[in-house]
Amino acid sequence: MNYDSNRTTMKTETEILKGHVIRSSHNIMTVRIENGEPAELECRIKGKVLKDGGNFYNPVAPGDIVVMERQKNTNNALILSVEKRRNLFSRFNQKGSASQLLAANVDLVLCICTGDSPPFRPRFVDRVLLQADFAGIEPLIICNKIDIDPDDLDVNERLEDFNRIGYKILKVSAKTGEGIDELRRQISGKTCVLTGQSGVGKSSLINALQPGLDIKEGTLNEKYNRGVHTTTMSYMIELADKTRLIDTPGVRLFIPDGIKKEEIITHMREFAPLAGRCSFGMSCSHITEPGCKILEAVAAGIIHEDRYESYLRISECLEGKYNDE
Repeated sequence: MNYDSNRTTMKTETEILKGHVIRSSHNIMTVRIENGEPAELECRIKGKVLKDGGNFYNPVAPGDIVVMERQKNTNNALILSVEKRRNLFSRFNQKGSASQLLAANVDLVLCICTGDSPPFRPRFVDRVLLQADFAGIEPLIICNKIDIDPDDLDVNERLEDFNRIGYKILKVSAKTGEGIDELRRQISGKTCVLTGQSGVGKSSLINALQPGLDIKEGTLNEKYNRGVHTTTMSYMIELADKTRLIDTPGVRLFIPDGIKKEEIITHMREFAPLAGRCSFGMSCSHITEPGCKILEAVAAGIIHEDRYESYLRISECLEGKYNDE
């Protein structure tokens, strides 16, 4: 602080900084400064400067680049603005009745699933893939815990169908290390957001990618074969090779965000080429109409029956009928 003898007041010195949001909880954000001291700052949002932040109840998320004003010689700062985002990954939060921003400025969506423990849920995967394609972010499906039951026919059939329609699949085991080197190669130098239901092993995978992090890992509820929540908010960590991983809280129900019902088929890869070609055009519900190209594709095996069932349930979900996946 500088003392002004003419006004006999104390002037507080401030500086403008830029950094990456690495953690966000309610209205308190942790921001990492590039090549600065201290390396991390605890930040709040200044007034209502983020009026154009969209309809999210959380205005910033890990991956965001923000401009801050900091009082010198303190670890606290005020966020003045958010830099323009390349993209964002979100979901609709049923409890909060609002869009929830999970991550920003990412290169890959890592959709983590398991064949068992907890059980494989392809319709959860369908919803994450829909959101990733809507956001324009490349998805990568990672089937963890393949050491438990690597030859499940139903699981392999759906994974093969995901591959058929153009999605990359990796089978890994955080426990044995199988597939971890290939995963490390696929994500090297990229910013990735991890999503999946509780218990699929997101934290275990991060620990396997860089031993020594010792991130707390969850357990399964033995009675219901479901995961127990260990990650309560999105946060970003940086691995030794500059790979950034944004872990998100595990959820049971993933509700797509920002997508209109009539837009669903344009963001489901094997459905998209058929959009508008039905006898009733884009107004077709793809349920009972004659001349529906989607129904014809299901009958011909071009669209997997379970993917079509996912489409129907997502349609209901976007109408406010929050069905189990």
